[in-house]
Amino acid sequence: MNMIKKNSILIGIIIGAVFLIIATFYYPGGNVNNEFSKGYDWMHNYISNLLRPLAVNGMDNPARPWAVVGIFFLTASFGIFFVKFSARIRIKNVSFVIKYFGILATILGFLAVSPSLHDIMVTLSSSLTLLIFFYITVMIIKSKLLILKIVSILFLLIFYFGAYMYFTRSYLEFMPLMQKIIFLIKIVWILSLEYFTQKEDFQHITK
Repeated sequence: MNMIKKNSILIGIIIGAVFLIIATFYYPGGNVNNEFSKGYDWMHNYISNLLRPLAVNGMDNPARPWAVVGIFFLTASFGIFFVKFSARIRIKNVSFVIKYFGILATILGFLAVSPSLHDIMVTLSSSLTLLIFFYITVMIIKSKLLILKIVSILFLLIFYFGAYMYFTRSYLEFMPLMQKIIFLIKIVWILSLEYFTQKEDFQHITK
């Protein structure tokens, strides 16, 4: 039981990823470039295509239940991470932002599975996540974790560029692929912070 609790974030991410991958096999077809294409195209389909009641080609989408479960486990895992990581930060206002804004971003992120709420929920959760990741990166920069400093800065730049693409509707032909790259990097970064940082790394940071 202790082992499950200790690795709850990793376990949740694995379960969520497996369900999303399974969902891609059930997706009927259609994407932003070709509504008559068959199956899920990792280059041209958005993750949100898996969550719609109807596929882009107009057919009923049996991938949706699998994708909803996948998103639930992934967002829950991210929420657990924000709570656990916030406890390692000594500065109370920073810890507050990471914990409670993280929980809110997690809830909003899951609500994005609703087609009618998707766009607004993605906008709100992404905005909160940008803020949270900025605070986390500042804490990493102030620590002595050299490798994580480099990785965190690079990830933040990629994440911000992805947000720029989304909010300005720029380079949309690359957005489906960019979405998955950011998602993968986000998972690797979160797991790196979970397993390769501890409370002692941040106790000297008081402002």
